[in-house]
Amino acid sequence: MSKVLIIGAGGVGTVVAHKVAASPVFTEIMLASRTKSKADDIAAAVGGGRIKTARVDADSVEELTALMRAFRPDIVINVALPYQDLTIMDACLECGVNYLDTANYEPKEEAHFEYSWQWAYQDRFREAGLTAILGCGFDPGVTSIFTAYAAKHHFDEIHYLDIVDCNAGNHGMAFATNFNPEINIREVTQPGKYWENGKWVETAPHEIHKPLTYPEIGERESYLIYHEELESLVKHYPSIRRARFWMTFGQEYLTHLRVIQNIGMARIDPIVYNGVEIVPIQFLKAVLPDPKSLGEHYTGMTSIGCRIQGVKDGRERTYYIYNNCDHEKAFRETGTQAVSFTTGVPAALGAEMFARGLWKKPGVFNVEEFDPDPFMAEIGERGLPWVELFDVNLEL
Repeated sequence: MSKVLIIGAGGVGTVVAHKVAASPVFTEIMLASRTKSKADDIAAAVGGGRIKTARVDADSVEELTALMRAFRPDIVINVALPYQDLTIMDACLECGVNYLDTANYEPKEEAHFEYSWQWAYQDRFREAGLTAILGCGFDPGVTSIFTAYAAKHHFDEIHYLDIVDCNAGNHGMAFATNFNPEINIREVTQPGKYWENGKWVETAPHEIHKPLTYPEIGERESYLIYHEELESLVKHYPSIRRARFWMTFGQEYLTHLRVIQNIGMARIDPIVYNGVEIVPIQFLKAVLPDPKSLGEHYTGMTSIGCRIQGVKDGRERTYYIYNNCDHEKAFRETGTQAVSFTTGVPAALGAEMFARGLWKKPGVFNVEEFDPDPFMAEIGERGLPWVELFDVNLEL
């Protein structure tokens, strides 16, 4: 039995709270947020008195350590902002608490993310006898576990990996982001990047795109962007010759995005307005719809998976493994849309894998470094069933 502290009370935190509360593995649960009323609302929605709540500023190691020492969790599930990964990891080390997150660290002052900052904690977590599990959402997360599962069961060598992410849902808004607007816009407006022949190749934002066909959805224009799991996967599977990440965007979304950039609202550096220092993208975040509010009217589904080509027993083979998630079903279960659902469910299950001793070893690890089988055996029954297709046209 295990005690868990969840930090973050947005859409993903909502899903994590629901799923953790449904598990008998966790005997005590605390949900903490900078705004305690958000945590209180989620705890009330879950019901049954399962979840305690607290206020914490995740930018403050002092506040985090005080909370951890008072509650004494076995593991922290970090679904706060990526800016806060390192402060939470510092607090975990100081208090002897294990750690799990869904997205890698990025500094506030630069729209750039990579695992080097968190991988640098390897020795400290190992020497403390603590486990840190990185990137346990869907992408990164399930896509990395899909790759590990394919490598274990279906390939002797993976040569080509394409991760494909389609959101074919409709929320009825002129413009909204499916998760934190500040993080979302920073992510999708940066230059594209992919791995090929042992080096990174950089492209202009959205320069490379093509139509891809998604199961139960059909054809959608898909754009090559950089995504963090590529960095860890090419490290841990050195046979990969090329690794890319594709995401679908509608033309209206891209038009809004260009306007936001052109008028300076995507800027992450502070400006002075009426004597007050503000960051334009943070102001934009405040006026855009809260991603958590989109679920009620969201229709359609997401489709996320891995399209893989490689060799098994000396023969070339192709393989496509994916999950489709329905926005309306996600809302009925947790009150959130599918993007939050697909991120929160794996985080909760990953924490349970740790609590049951299945994913537990000292150090800092990406999810593909653990045995994928127990996770894959249970993720379907938690709401994210997966489908395998063999020897198909990968379109890429």
